[in-house]
Parts: sequence; structure tokens; C-alpha cells
Amino acid sequence: MARAPFELAGVRVAPGSRNQIDVPVARLYTHAPLYIPVEVVHGRQPGPVLLVCGGIHGDEINGVEIVRRLLRSRQIQRLRGTLIGVPIVNVFGFVQHSRYLPDRRDLNRCFPGSESGSLGGRVAALFREQIVDQATHIIDLHTGAIHRTNLPQIRAQLTPDGETERMANAFGAPVILNADLREGSLRHYAQTRGIPVLTYEAGEALRFDEWAIAPGVRGVLRVMRRLGMLSGEQRRRSPPAAEVANGSSWARAPIDGILRPRVRLGARVARGELLGRVADPFGNAEGEVRSIADGIVIGMGRLPLVNEGEALFHIARFDAIEEAESAVETFQSSLEPPPDALY
Repeated sequence: MARAPFELAGVRVAPGSRNQIDVPVARLYTHAPLYIPVEVVHGRQPGPVLLVCGGIHGDEINGVEIVRRLLRSRQIQRLRGTLIGVPIVNVFGFVQHSRYLPDRRDLNRCFPGSESGSLGGRVAALFREQIVDQATHIIDLHTGAIHRTNLPQIRAQLTPDGETERMANAFGAPVILNADLREGSLRHYAQTRGIPVLTYEAGEALRFDEWAIAPGVRGVLRVMRRLGMLSGEQRRRSPPAAEVANGSSWARAPIDGILRPRVRLGARVARGELLGRVADPFGNAEGEVRSIADGIVIGMGRLPLVNEGEALFHIARFDAIEEAESAVETFQSSLEPPPDALY
């Protein structure tokens, strides 16, 4: 029996074919229409429906490039199941180089949305109804916020022997953060509906970080292979097992001033270790930033100008700190450009 076409936004995609679809989302002030760009790759053989999306925050553009490379990959030519690639969800923010929608709402706090709500609620509702609700699995691509960078990491709510955990382990990021669900996020909505979902965090907003993009593409392909959507052996050697962080916290600026960091992204630090110093332009007032836990630096600010209380270094805590350090070092040594270019 022939497989049925896949339908999205009123467009039917035949088995063994692919189609780019512009999903109408809203209109600009000029009354010009605005669309969410989507590409559907519908395999001849049945299988999962995987949604891979970027740009829910409009200034987080590494995910846009990950989706582009994924859709151009030769490995998906014999796809089982269906791949839905959405490079830019928040098209408003993307055009304006902004994390937010024009009404200053965070789209990733608006799910499940409402057709009669705010702009954020209406965009979330449309994306959910037209695209998200058709998926059986989701990979949501993010970066750090503006002037903040993240070590490649997976964030997911893990359950023992669950599908989400299997996807997270398959991805190949050096760190998995077992993170609580945030109400209003895509991850919260999907997980509560029983849809396994991963959030990949890597790099900095408004930047193309090759050290974040290339592992992201490989990670998505590994997950697709784990789900049975791709056949054949993995071309590259499997990455070492990721270490699961049992919590995380931020070290913050003790005073207003200019930060001089002493550690790099991915560094192992000890509780009380000096992470950096903050001083006024003359050096008359100076404060120390020290680690509040043993762990690995998985995120840090990139702008040296800081205010008192500002989050500067994100420290993930691990039960097996040596194994976590080894996983990060192995990951960094495999990167092109070399690890020193990360910082």
C-alpha cells in the first residue's frame, strides 16, 4: 500500500519528494504578508516525523545555518519518515536582529498560544497548530543570548530509559543539562503532550560559530539515525558519552565595572576559584568573581562591561566531574577551528 502524502498548511507533499512551503503568519504595518519558511522532506518509507527548528529567538542564528546544512545533506536523500525543517520561527525578530517579537514578548514563553491573544500568542498558536502538532519528535536549536556564549550542550527533561534521554545521548554534545521545563516554552508544550524534545544550545546570538554549527548538524543526523530515519553506518567515530549535569548556577558580578575573565568556556573550576575580576576604569575599586561550585563553565558573558549582580559565568555541576572534563576536552579537540578559537 502506497504511503499517503504529508500535508502542511494546505500543501500536500508526495512520498519520496520535498517541498518548500511559506506558512502565512501575520502582516507588517504596511499590510505586506509575512511567512514562516518551512521545508518538508517526505520519505517513501514510514517513520517518525522529526521537527528541527531554529530562530524561535530571532537573534539566535546558528540554528538557521544548522537547518540549512541539514536540508542540503546527502544523507537525507533516502529518508524514512518525514523531516520538517524550519530555519526561522520568529521571522519578526530575525528581520529586526532581535530576540523578541515587536511587542517585546518572548515567543518561547507564549506556547501553546491563542488565536485571539497577543502577537506572541497568535504566532505560537499558528506554529503549534500547523507544524508542532504534526511532529513525533522535536529538536529545537538555540544559542546564548546577546553578548553571551554557550558551550555546546543539550537541555532536556530526562526520564530513565525514556525516548528523550536516548535522543540526548545520541546527539553527541559533551554536556547534557537535565533541565526543568519552563512554562510557555516549546519544550514545555511538547513534553507535556508526550513529544520527546531536545534543546541544543551552542554559541552566541547574532554570530555564526562554526564550532557550534558543525557539531549541531552532526548531532541532528545522529539522532535521525537513532530514530531509524537514516540507514547506513555513521561515517565519523562516535563521540564519547555525554555527562549529565545535576544542576547549574551563575556566578555574578560583585560590583559595576569592567570584567577581566580568568577562565575560558569549557574550563573545569573548583568552588571558590577565581573566575575573573571586575574593576572601575581607574582600578580604584575591584571585586573578585569566584565560582560558587565545582563544575564546568558551560556559558559566559562576552561583553566586559557589567553591572552589579549580572550573570557572568554559568557553572554546571556533575557527580563525575573528571568524566565531564574529559568529555569536554575530547569534544574541543575534535573541533575545526581548533579549541583556542572558541574564545
